[in-house]
Amino acid sequence: MKASEGDVNDVFGTAEAVGDALRAVGYLPDPRIIQAVHLGYRLQKPVLVEGPAGTGKTELAKSVALAANSRLIRLQCHEGIDESKALYEWDYRKQLLHLQTPVGNEPGSSTTDPARDLFDERFLLTRPLLEAIRSTDSVVLLVDEVDRIDVQTEALLLELLSEYQVSIPELGTVTATRIPTVFLTSNNSRDLSDALKRRCLYLHIDYPSAERERDIIAARVPGVSRQLADAVSQVIRSLRSMNLSKKPSISETLDWARTLAILNVDEVSADILLDTLPVLLKNQSDIALATKELAETPR
Repeated sequence: MKASEGDVNDVFGTAEAVGDALRAVGYLPDPRIIQAVHLGYRLQKPVLVEGPAGTGKTELAKSVALAANSRLIRLQCHEGIDESKALYEWDYRKQLLHLQTPVGNEPGSSTTDPARDLFDERFLLTRPLLEAIRSTDSVVLLVDEVDRIDVQTEALLLELLSEYQVSIPELGTVTATRIPTVFLTSNNSRDLSDALKRRCLYLHIDYPSAERERDIIAARVPGVSRQLADAVSQVIRSLRSMNLSKKPSISETLDWARTLAILNVDEVSADILLDTLPVLLKNQSDIALATKELAETPR
């Protein structure tokens, strides 16, 4: 069956509606994010979201699913992932049992018929990509950290991203009856192929400005004063300017703000910062570097 051409959720019918819907579920988008999500829906195109780790790329896809009341299907990419983990595989145990099942009606018959069809729907194990294509519900497909797979495996995505279909040699072509909303995320650890990029809209999400991060803190950490949220965002901005091996992510910013709230901290002092650095930095060399640079910073 052909995919529905007009299957666009009314929640994202306009750019303004996108912004309102995402803010309603706690995600604070900037204008570029709003436009990318809106155009992805209207053009029925996948959105490739690149940027440093921890900048909210995965959270964007989750928030879109929540705002649109859609089911989130996630393919977590990793080195060595193949067709059997991404698309489908056959249930060999059930196929073997099927072969061993007697064909005749005679009691105790042990006759087998090897010619019986082993590649039936009963034996098909769907994986995230095929599951998203076959779904009749509203779906957001998240292909997370696509840069972690190799170029050969990346080719598995091309048919799905361009035609919203999957070819299964034994069964034929499965075409989406309801086009999923697709997000691919990349930490830019390697260059993705031109073929994959051509099939997608592109969005780069960097670390937020101090003002936007302050607003994120205020929205996601109840009870934190605007003054404390501002102080937290300024400290995070300072840490990210250092030559750290792993800069604090937005989620770590929020963890730190919650930590300060638990400790009943109203003002970020040097002692409090140093005592709680392990909430923000997860590498001892980074902690040592930050401690040294913070000690040398005039106050």
